[in-house]
Amino acid sequence: MIRQPVCAGTWYPTKKEEIEKFLDLSAKKTEAISCICPHAGWMYSGKVAGNVYSRLVPYQTYVLIGPNHTGFGPSASIYNDGIWQMPLGKIEIDTELSGEILKNSEFLKPDKQAHSREHCLEVQLPFIQYFSPQAKIVPIVIMSDEFEVIKDIAVAVSQAIKNFKNKKVLMVASTDMTHYESHEYAKKQDKLAIEKILSLDAEGLIKTVLQRGISMCGVFPTACVILASKLLGAKDVELVKYTTSGEVSGDYDSVVGYAGLIIM
Repeated sequence: MIRQPVCAGTWYPTKKEEIEKFLDLSAKKTEAISCICPHAGWMYSGKVAGNVYSRLVPYQTYVLIGPNHTGFGPSASIYNDGIWQMPLGKIEIDTELSGEILKNSEFLKPDKQAHSREHCLEVQLPFIQYFSPQAKIVPIVIMSDEFEVIKDIAVAVSQAIKNFKNKKVLMVASTDMTHYESHEYAKKQDKLAIEKILSLDAEGLIKTVLQRGISMCGVFPTACVILASKLLGAKDVELVKYTTSGEVSGDYDSVVGYAGLIIM
């Protein structure tokens, strides 16, 4: 099955030379276990994500974990086989890795409907194809807010990566931060969440987001990636860039926050 792009040309550019405007091609490269990137239209969040991907060495497979915005499909869905068509070409699913993840997880279900109209992982792919043209992907979207589910997926993904030591794999958590608050309030709220990410505190992140009413759409996918990263030996986190949509639109009364981080 071939999944067609749903937001090409509107949420992100379709040509390589246009993609380069969002990159830092002089950035020093680093090895990482995972990263956290936003998923808004590139005019708002593209430079945040672009700065993250510009810093990373190429990988063979990218395990992409994001929130299910559409409500389609089961509570946790993995696109386990097939191809995603993109403007820069086709990108294959890593069926070896997806199969291993499915085998290890109680809650993940193979499902394509959940991914059919979802944008949060698709907007990552032009960056991946630019730096790693032959890379494969394993797309996962999560609707569940149960910690048991998040932990199960984290264990399944980390164990699968350990079982394929010959594969160079990067996990990507896709999330935006605070939604539709003032610029200053968004920065204040997001600082609290980012502090928990910087300390690799997945449970603390969820608790802070829920208690403080931070409208971070991908908090559970992010917590999942933090847990999996720790199981793979993560010790350090770097905040690469933070901004809000107000910096682009000039509307500081109602913004969305965007953070890019690298976990090593």
